[in-house]
Amino acid sequence: MSIVRKRSAANKAYIPSNNRDNQYILAEFQLSDDLLTQVYPDFSENNKQAYFQFYQNLSQLLFTLSNDFNVKSSVFVANDKLVRVRYSQEMHQWQTSQQILFYYDPQVHELQNSFFDANVKAKKITLLFLASGSDIRINAAEFHQKVAKLLRCYCQQLSLKENDIRVRDHQHITYDIFAKNKGCTSSVAHKLRSIEQRYQSQSVTLPEKNSAITYAIINLTINNRLLNMVDIDPSSNDPYNPLYTFLTDTFSMVAKRFNLNNGALIANGLVPIVRYSLHEIVSRVGELQMLGYNPEQSPCGLVSKWQADQLVDNVQFIFVATKLDGTDNRFGRFINQIEQAMRLLATELEMQADKEELMIRFHQHVAYNL
Repeated sequence: MSIVRKRSAANKAYIPSNNRDNQYILAEFQLSDDLLTQVYPDFSENNKQAYFQFYQNLSQLLFTLSNDFNVKSSVFVANDKLVRVRYSQEMHQWQTSQQILFYYDPQVHELQNSFFDANVKAKKITLLFLASGSDIRINAAEFHQKVAKLLRCYCQQLSLKENDIRVRDHQHITYDIFAKNKGCTSSVAHKLRSIEQRYQSQSVTLPEKNSAITYAIINLTINNRLLNMVDIDPSSNDPYNPLYTFLTDTFSMVAKRFNLNNGALIANGLVPIVRYSLHEIVSRVGELQMLGYNPEQSPCGLVSKWQADQLVDNVQFIFVATKLDGTDNRFGRFINQIEQAMRLLATELEMQADKEELMIRFHQHVAYNL
């Protein structure tokens, strides 16, 4: 049944017109002693805030070049934290011990800022570039090309080897699967081509050696209605085991029904981070749940991670595309399968489509050495 369903799924995905687009580009390079002495010849570890001027020089060069290349939002980060970007109507930044998160609206906000500890030598420097405007996906290739030119100029002025800079292009489409039930009747047809294919159509060629990964994360909010569907014993050592077992069983059932065999359920309070990896990785790194996949290999199966003695606010369902899901580098069918699976899951969980949200964020990433 699942094979038939997969073959019959439409190759185009119809995304609600009130969807949100995001694009951001990260450029990372190691902080070497040679770079330190070149940028700041008077450096001395004995000075108070020894690295301040060094970081200041690097960040000011970034901002100057951003203005020259008309890149409206750029950020300098030298604290070795994982950079993440999300949409928000209000611009703000939030830091944990391992992450630095940027919330912004690409149609409204612009940002030039730096984040570092002037007393600490970071292992690496991260440059963040945020796309702006209303046609993010349409202008993604142009933005990427603009940032690439800026980075080459940055390398030239610092005598950095271009190959030492790792570039990561992240793009998201976010929407509520139940948008139509809430009155959004219009939609936009997407074939959801790969980043490389879209860029080629606009005469922007990525290096042949690149790693790309496509996946979707669906966010399910845990509410009282859902809690009342299972028997929870507050006096038990693992009171929420029935809830997570129920969700895992339902997740596995709907995924297999629609031939989605590469993914995870995360309900342990950690932040899931999906990365391209030659070998499958499922590991905890502090507050992060690392999930490594090789899209060129066969599906790795479904995994579930939860902590039965803790109730989380949200459960994340993750589906990672393999080479079989991106026919001709198009992922419209993949998203349709996920939507069908999630609609069945919503039925099984007795969700109220006109009141509750089931948010899906479709990710496309590509990385290469400059």
